[in-house]
Amino acid sequence: MSVDSKDLPLAGYVDHLSARPGQVLAFKVSSLSDTPFKARLTRSISADPNPEGPGIVEEDASAYFAPREFASVHRRFFAGSYGVGTTDISAEAGASLVFSATIFPTKRCDRAQTILSCGDFDLCIAANGAACFRSGADHVATDMPVKLRQWHRIEGRVEAGHLVLSHQALGRYATGPTTGRMPARVTALTGLPTVGALLTDGEATQHFNGKIEAPSITAGNVTLCEWDFSLSMMKVTVPAKTGPDLSLVNFPTRAMTGSNWDATEMNWSHRPDHYGAIHFHDDDIYDFDWDTDFTFTIPDDMPTGVYIMRLECDGHHDAIPFFVCAPLGERHADLCVLMSTFTYAIYGNHARPDYHPSWKKQIADWDAYPHNPAEFPQYGLSTYNYHSDGSGICNASHRRPLFNLRPGFLTFGGTPCSGLRHFPADSHLLSWLHAKGIAYDLVTDYDLHIHGHDAIAGYKVVTTGSHPEYHTEESLNALRDYRDGGGHLAYLGGNGFYWRIAVHSENESMLEIRRAEDGIRAWAAEPGEYYNAFDGSYGGLWRRNGRAPQDLVGIGFAAQGEFVADPYKRVTTDPAYDWVFEGVDGEIIGDFGFSGQGAAGFELDHMDSHIGTPDNAVLLARSVTVEDNFMLVPEEQLTHLTNLTGSSEAEAKHADMIYCTYPGGGSVFATGSITFCGCLPWNNYDNNISRVLQNVFARFLTDD
Repeated sequence: MSVDSKDLPLAGYVDHLSARPGQVLAFKVSSLSDTPFKARLTRSISADPNPEGPGIVEEDASAYFAPREFASVHRRFFAGSYGVGTTDISAEAGASLVFSATIFPTKRCDRAQTILSCGDFDLCIAANGAACFRSGADHVATDMPVKLRQWHRIEGRVEAGHLVLSHQALGRYATGPTTGRMPARVTALTGLPTVGALLTDGEATQHFNGKIEAPSITAGNVTLCEWDFSLSMMKVTVPAKTGPDLSLVNFPTRAMTGSNWDATEMNWSHRPDHYGAIHFHDDDIYDFDWDTDFTFTIPDDMPTGVYIMRLECDGHHDAIPFFVCAPLGERHADLCVLMSTFTYAIYGNHARPDYHPSWKKQIADWDAYPHNPAEFPQYGLSTYNYHSDGSGICNASHRRPLFNLRPGFLTFGGTPCSGLRHFPADSHLLSWLHAKGIAYDLVTDYDLHIHGHDAIAGYKVVTTGSHPEYHTEESLNALRDYRDGGGHLAYLGGNGFYWRIAVHSENESMLEIRRAEDGIRAWAAEPGEYYNAFDGSYGGLWRRNGRAPQDLVGIGFAAQGEFVADPYKRVTTDPAYDWVFEGVDGEIIGDFGFSGQGAAGFELDHMDSHIGTPDNAVLLARSVTVEDNFMLVPEEQLTHLTNLTGSSEAEAKHADMIYCTYPGGGSVFATGSITFCGCLPWNNYDNNISRVLQNVFARFLTDD
């Protein structure tokens, strides 16, 4: 589906979110103008557009990339997943043809939805919902619409100059076959076979919504093409049982329960014959696969940091962030900041249900990033949204324009605070480091996934930003090994290390999330579909995978509320921890801030020794949480009266600021709140939260 009419006048993305000196970044840009677009490079210090706060602060970086112009090219993009054969198939006119597949439709459309096609032949669901078989202008259809969310066997045949169609409902609502027969002018069969869409002049249309299983085309006694979708589950090409292999376009969802699934097995790798279906969607769109407009090789002398490739053409603008890391094995500072690019991508283009056009006034007044995913769903939504058929989006990629991965993007408009999350919110920490003159390197969670502990070995301190929520096993292992090897880990956020994700082996930008069982979820995975297709691992919460956040950083997700926050109250009076609060007057800290107007808000983490909080953990401070503003997360609650901590719900709903040590000399300082970093720039970086963090970093950085 082309979306030219709603394309942004200027938009782009970069193929990798992070790079090291010597590595090459490829920038992809679409511009509707007839004039060239301009590109210039800046270094990002602050991405908060709030005029009451730091504002957007960027340094000129033209020493590393001289401003230049490039020809404008309008680059199209197309939504909808499908499969296409790698070579043509053919059969002579008059051959007895059979097109067949088992389907599980999930959406009514005002157009046809192709199940299986080749050349002039199209086995589909018609606009009225009935099964249909077409040959050119001729067609045969059944009388009744196919029932949604039920398995059906559909078969279209060519017999002696007639089109014959058979539709049989399967499962608990099984019926005898419904048939139809119509005379037709039947031509020879030739072309690329497609599954889930109709290919016309190289462009896919009539995208199917739902699961398709066991598609095949035969001519007489010869099978021309046949595929078993339980094969090569982790790949983007399905090997053929007969005929050409099938290339999958736009990453339809795999590891889906098929018509054979009977709930006796939940893991697709144990019973692949129960998982012979692929779920196609008409709005699947991830890697845009645009041609490259220009490249940038990271110079050897380029400082580590956040950089913005700013684009301009005819008064239109875009800004593409990327992260420059130090060479692997080299350290330019003792402190390393972990940028949560997995989380940025998983949330990429989150169209919030509470978005309102009235936010545009504040956006304009602040000269913030002007576009919102809620108004441009054609660019692909996030894993916090639904497909058009109501199923949850479980795949994500940064290889497309991501509106909320932009400096100045407001997640919450019309709020009395800055209303930032993710990348812009993490700039509160980066701007604070610059203000305090604290040198730092950057690393991304993708680097941890690829290089493990080697990516952060030797740093005295590794700190997160506000929301390191999504991780692979490899990225968690890297942080655990760093801590256990004597490193000091600072966790400055909330709801961190929460969901398990998988990275696709054939496209490193593609991430997968299965929202299994419980947890705060935007949608719920279907039973039997909790295991990731990309790597075969059990999806869902890390807590349900035996690795609760408390086991890594001493605290874990406990409560969520609106974008509001409260202060902390100092708890410990042990003089051994006075160093944390040196220069801080009184017990209340963080009753201010640019995120929720307080240090402890939105999503809160607490201690729990049953699932990993060390016995030596010291509760430094605890949030003074207004109970009515927060709810206990589902995984903490047992009944309407009891929860896993054994205490009351009110006692469980708070943020814990803790310090703990580990064998090997490592330690963790954790704040337990997403809004903590939003306090750092307050009062020109001179406040009690700023002082606490400065004390902690000073201690860690001078520890030998």
